[in-house]
Amino acid sequence: MPPLKCQGIKTRLLPLIRDAVTWRGTGRWIEPFLGSGVVAFNLAPPRALLADTNRHVIGFYRAIQAGTIGPEAVIAHLRREGERLRLSEGAHYYEVRARFNATADPLDFLFLNRACFNGLMRFNRAGGFNVPFCRKPDRFRPALVTRIANQVGWVAGLLAGRDWRFEVADWRESLAAAGPDDVVYADPPYLGRHADYHDRWTDADADELAAALRALPCGFAMSTWIGNRFRRNEHLARWFPGHAVRSQAHFYHLGAAESLRHPIEEGLVLGPLRTD
Repeated sequence: MPPLKCQGIKTRLLPLIRDAVTWRGTGRWIEPFLGSGVVAFNLAPPRALLADTNRHVIGFYRAIQAGTIGPEAVIAHLRREGERLRLSEGAHYYEVRARFNATADPLDFLFLNRACFNGLMRFNRAGGFNVPFCRKPDRFRPALVTRIANQVGWVAGLLAGRDWRFEVADWRESLAAAGPDDVVYADPPYLGRHADYHDRWTDADADELAAALRALPCGFAMSTWIGNRFRRNEHLARWFPGHAVRSQAHFYHLGAAESLRHPIEEGLVLGPLRTD
């Protein structure tokens, strides 16, 4: 598990993705929507271009890659800030949030990500983190702090010796860098669902991405939703007829209200993948 959490995290869908993407190419694994990084970290390709428009996500993983954030720094920070959170009965969360929005400190980002309401990662139009507190002042108990530090150590170990580049970039830039030996994994915001963690995602964006994926010189896989008990994803049928689609039922535990957390049929759209 990665140290950062975000809505739509693909932890439970990793077996589906791993089994579907049997890539043995010589190029790079390219992710234009990195999010938590859970897919790249678990598939662990030797070369990767990992991008996101969220500069805080990229900055956090760059800091681990550079060695400026490691398990010891994480333990010290979360213990200190967690104790202040406990003693203030939660009020310290908003002090850290204001400080982070002024300084963009990656350790404060980690603290907020693991202490905010329902594990959401959400920013306002001005780029400020705006998720409220989770109402658990004793959130950072020793076992959780140790677990998060171990997750940071796991990521640091994966990055050592691998040719991975983290970039703050629009998805168009990332796809433009793809060559015939690469493979692209796209996990865009789900059209028609509340998954806006950093940028707005419109019908026009989804259409443009679909056209760009179909025009790639390499293979691709794209995560999306197929349907739920209320409706089906018409965008999938319109843009990817004839493409192989793997599916799996999934239940998200993130959301503003439990009544809104319905099971959904996840889909993985596959373009042709090079296997030579």
